[in-house]
Amino acid sequence: MKKSRLLTATAAVFLVLTGGLAAAGPAGAADCPSGEFCVWENADYKGQRANWSGDDHWWESWIADEDSSWANHGISGPGVKDHVKVYSRANLGGEMTICLTPGQEVNYNGVANDNGDSHTWAMTC
Repeated sequence: MKKSRLLTATAAVFLVLTGGLAAAGPAGAADCPSGEFCVWENADYKGQRANWSGDDHWWESWIADEDSSWANHGISGPGVKDHVKVYSRANLGGEMTICLTPGQEVNYNGVANDNGDSHTWAMTC
């Protein structure tokens, strides 16, 4: 009888724990729509977010030179431009500050921080 209760209690605890783990998302994962490149004004995907499905050669003033975290949730496939290159000046000018591969999320990068003004989708970094 005691053994049966112990097994039942153990099974209940296991179900509660695994159910909770299954429902939880990855810690720190960026909230960026599928098919989009996203940029946040603060590290760790905090603050306002800008997102694009295509190129933008002149970022809006509120995010230009204010970018601190990035996520590439673009769609990959044969012949698809699925890497994202960020540049320090409008019209893809200046230097490339960061390049993200498909699925890559960067919660902070000291070199790229507050340095993006434009981006383009590309085949490679």
